[in-house]
Amino acid sequence: MDRLLPTESPFETIISFHKLIESFEQIALSNVDYRSNYAKAILKEIEAYPEFRTGIRDYSTIKDNEALIKNIAADLFPTALTNNEIKAITIPFQNISFNYTERFKKILRNAGDEFYMEIRDFDDHQFYINNCCLILSAYYHQNIDFNKPFFYDIPDEEGVEKHYRILYNADFMEITPTENAPQLTQDDIDILIDNYNDIDLWKSKFPPRSWILKGFGIVSLFDATTESAISNLKSNLLKPETSRVASTDIIENIFRSIFKIPSLKVGFIIYNPEEEKFIRPIKFDNQMQSFLLSSAQEVDCKNAFFGCSFENLLDKKEPFVISNVQKFIEESSNPKLGEHLLSQGIQSCVFAPVIKDDHLLGVVELVSENIRELNSVNATKLELVLPYLTDTIDRYNTDMQHQVEAIIQREYTTIHPSVYWKFRKESQNYFQNINHTKDYIFKEIVFKNVFPLYGQIDIKGSSEHRNETVKIDLKNQLTALLEIFDNQKPNSNLVLLEQRKFELESLRTELDFPLKADMEQHIQRYIEEEIHPILKNTKDNAKNKQLEELYFESLDEKTGMFYQERKKFDNAMSIINKRLASVLDKKQVEAQQIYPHYYERFKTDGVEHNLYIGASISPTKPFDIMYLHNLRLWQLQTLCEMELEHHQLKESLPYELDVTSLILVFSSPLSIRFRMDEKRFDVDGTYNARYEVVKKRIDKSNIKGTNERITEKEKITIVYSQNSEEAEYLKYIKYLQHKKVLEPSIEQFEVEDLQGVSGLKAIRVKVINNVNNSKIKKITYQDLLDELN
Repeated sequence: MDRLLPTESPFETIISFHKLIESFEQIALSNVDYRSNYAKAILKEIEAYPEFRTGIRDYSTIKDNEALIKNIAADLFPTALTNNEIKAITIPFQNISFNYTERFKKILRNAGDEFYMEIRDFDDHQFYINNCCLILSAYYHQNIDFNKPFFYDIPDEEGVEKHYRILYNADFMEITPTENAPQLTQDDIDILIDNYNDIDLWKSKFPPRSWILKGFGIVSLFDATTESAISNLKSNLLKPETSRVASTDIIENIFRSIFKIPSLKVGFIIYNPEEEKFIRPIKFDNQMQSFLLSSAQEVDCKNAFFGCSFENLLDKKEPFVISNVQKFIEESSNPKLGEHLLSQGIQSCVFAPVIKDDHLLGVVELVSENIRELNSVNATKLELVLPYLTDTIDRYNTDMQHQVEAIIQREYTTIHPSVYWKFRKESQNYFQNINHTKDYIFKEIVFKNVFPLYGQIDIKGSSEHRNETVKIDLKNQLTALLEIFDNQKPNSNLVLLEQRKFELESLRTELDFPLKADMEQHIQRYIEEEIHPILKNTKDNAKNKQLEELYFESLDEKTGMFYQERKKFDNAMSIINKRLASVLDKKQVEAQQIYPHYYERFKTDGVEHNLYIGASISPTKPFDIMYLHNLRLWQLQTLCEMELEHHQLKESLPYELDVTSLILVFSSPLSIRFRMDEKRFDVDGTYNARYEVVKKRIDKSNIKGTNERITEKEKITIVYSQNSEEAEYLKYIKYLQHKKVLEPSIEQFEVEDLQGVSGLKAIRVKVINNVNNSKIKKITYQDLLDELN
């Protein structure tokens, strides 16, 4: 009997067969002689062991009476199924188990004497709270869904790890409180349900050994190796750290479980369509191997090494399978590939293309040291995992492209003219010393005592708008498909037609609720795999044919889905960003005439900018605080113009989007340092980092004591901390009110405390949306599209 009890439990566990004995007593009273006699015989045999009814606390009793227990539980463990079922008596969540079926015994024997069963990823915290949930469900009749899938990971005789799903039957158990068990109210239960991670709270409501768990349970296992392995593969492939994705040990163990081949090895190569070459992923060089490119870093696809062997893989994009490498060498016109594989001890192999949108991304390599262990039959199992591999490789390629772009920006980015002189000076120092010292250390580029100015115009609710447009497009596409299905010929013999209509309607109904993270991909895959084949293979009347043609014409070439509303949103976002950034860039040229200063801007869901002004940036020109005040007024005026620009655009945009504007005032001078490792400027010093913290969090802040955001559409919010800053900006506002740029009313309030930052205040004022205030000529949406392109 296996037994491993956690350190603490709310239960005092008593193994008892009292419920089973009671059922035997009822059977003994029945009129069916053979059943009655059988039950009486069992009851007579049990008479000598009253603890079987009252409860067994000494587990050695179970060991000493295995034959009797087998007889008692015979109805629950049919002899005819003992070699098929994986079953035993147990206590749920506890590693107490006995009375195994023959198949269960064989699985444990194959695992070896040193193996001990433990539930996967099930710690003492989960054990305790799951037992508490048992009490809430059984005793307090609370409807709590606390059962997640549980698994045992058990190696077979060849060391291949198999995964078994655990199912519990607790019909023969009862739960009763002891005198030490607190009586819970519904409020207590509600608090517990809202605090899963507070183990001390749970223990206070369910003290250790304060409840009695009496009886026994039945555990049934079923082999879920393939499903679990695929799930593990998916989890590994979805990890954000791409370098972890290709850990050879993890990936190979998963594939070994799927294919049940202990010696299976996995490799991978990337396909470069521009150069028609197979390339080893450099990022994974120390982890993911390749058996095709065992020594070379890249190979031309038309190389004689592959010959015509890879024609199906490259042209037809079908797996290339060699079940017997030696025989392949003897019969093939291209023995080089076979000899290359055989030199690595490979006797059978599968090379499967990874395809997305009919483009080859790479090749998965599966190899074995045994003949015919890999073949065209079991190669079909790759269909289960290739969709996840496809997404991962596509993500890898996208990530690689982003990194290439980042390298280009890092190495070739233009340095702002205001600080170029200092980089030039340091470069000259390096040039002059290069012949004297090999290990020249670059001096850090630092500008001390500069005043920061930060501003942004943010597109309000961009994430919500984006999700809404996705939902509209999906609904329109599903509606179009349902219209086609509704117009199908009545005599259509497609049995699944009604089911597909039901599924499409169900998906459309789901879109009435908030969009889930994977809903768009789920619907896209469903339409492509389940609906489009029906449309393409069904002959129909002229009217329906016209509907189908109209439907397929409405699909976006890139996504293969409806993209009308989302395209309007994306275009609107791009137009707003481009036009606002253009206004800022033009005004910035004028601002440099005030006093040379560092300037950078970013396009996100809106436009942000940073300015730094001070004597250290332009040491040849005397600096006066007046220049800072001038630049602050310029910044406020510029944001007003950007607001007006947006207001003029709104009428022409394909999708109406509002913006909010914000200025962060910071009067203490700070230092900015050029980070050599990141090739960008950053605020220097721990104290000055407070400024960066406020920048990142301020636009999502609320007015103190309310749930209202500090930013509001068509208004500019100025955040500050000092009274002198307030007085300064009130003067600017008064001046712009006089100029009929800002409305007369002003809002002033405190900002809620941020993490590590308190005492912030804000002024909020609305921009007058008067056409006369803007010189921008009205243009059409088509004009904007032409400008965007």
